[in-house]
Amino acid sequence: MLPLLLGTAQAAPSTPPPLRIGVTGAFTGNSSPMGLSMREGIRLATEEINSQGGIGGRILQLVERDDAGQNERGIRIAHEFTTRQKLDAVIGFVNTPVVLASIGIYQQARMPVMVTIATAPEILQRHQQAPVHYIFRVSAPDDTQAELIVQEAVRRDGLRRVAIFADTTPYGRNGQAQLLKALARRGLKPVNIENFGQNERDLNLALARSKDAGAETLLTYGIGSPLAAIANGMKKMGWHVPIMGSWTLSMSNFIDQAGPNAEGTRMVQTFIENSNEIRQQAFSKRFYQRFHTKRMRSPSAVAQGYDGMLLLAQGLRESQGEGGVKLVQALEELRNPVEGVIARYERPYSRHDHEAIDDSIPLIGIVRIGSVTFAHPQDRMRALPKPAPAIP
Repeated sequence: MLPLLLGTAQAAPSTPPPLRIGVTGAFTGNSSPMGLSMREGIRLATEEINSQGGIGGRILQLVERDDAGQNERGIRIAHEFTTRQKLDAVIGFVNTPVVLASIGIYQQARMPVMVTIATAPEILQRHQQAPVHYIFRVSAPDDTQAELIVQEAVRRDGLRRVAIFADTTPYGRNGQAQLLKALARRGLKPVNIENFGQNERDLNLALARSKDAGAETLLTYGIGSPLAAIANGMKKMGWHVPIMGSWTLSMSNFIDQAGPNAEGTRMVQTFIENSNEIRQQAFSKRFYQRFHTKRMRSPSAVAQGYDGMLLLAQGLRESQGEGGVKLVQALEELRNPVEGVIARYERPYSRHDHEAIDDSIPLIGIVRIGSVTFAHPQDRMRALPKPAPAIP
């Protein structure tokens, strides 16, 4: 297998220059389970592409930077990537606030970007009307997730008295807004809304208010420890109603900190392990062989990083290794399907739509015995389409 190239290492003079891809995300801090998982998926895809000779004989070289989920660091990285580093594209981005703070720098620099984690609709909407839109995404946007969460609670479980628990970050505020819209489409309003900071560890009073309001379920939009505080607080007060929320409920820090109190929690997922699908089984096997770990900290983040790199690589193949506007046009007009582990992507993008994940792809996961599995058995049987022959 050809090596994965990191940092600023130079290719040998006799070989074609590498295609340099910037990777940015939260590799430390509260969001690191997502960021590290995403980076593992990106690295795995990159190694597989390089082992097959790269793209047109050019090896992919990753230039990785940790933004730690901090806006200021994300902005500094954006300036570095667009001025001091000679890059062909950038992939990553975990936290919505970091993306929104820095995305304009990439757009102005005409740097193609593949967002693999952050989910705010505004990320793609902000520059959608530009003559050339340089921002693409392969993750389930918040409006899609909110609709699926409300469907699960209201249509599937028949629960109409819901409480919303959302953190005070742009991620939480946007998710709350999308949940309210999804409820309003059904003529419903929450019986209570609670907001909390990322460092909140005691939500007992907020839970008591929701219980007193007669909430039948809690819908969450937040990250990390406060989500565990919700599950642990409910157990402490002896209150048993379902918790449902965005995909961050699958993160290892929630499951580990909530322990047995996480059991039964449901969330939106793009990828769940232990499916019956052959390609997904093979992907999981390759992951564990490569990283020598007992778990994926965030399975959806691993898969989205992996698929995002495959999509970006296919765009580079079809642009003949050119970045900038040629890569954008290639991604918008992909001639060949991309066989990912989340989906088989056939022309996933167009000039006016840079979202790869639509509402037909995500599933509902549930925490069982400390890991995420399928909430509904029929989803385990969902198969990916068979690979199609490449277009010459």
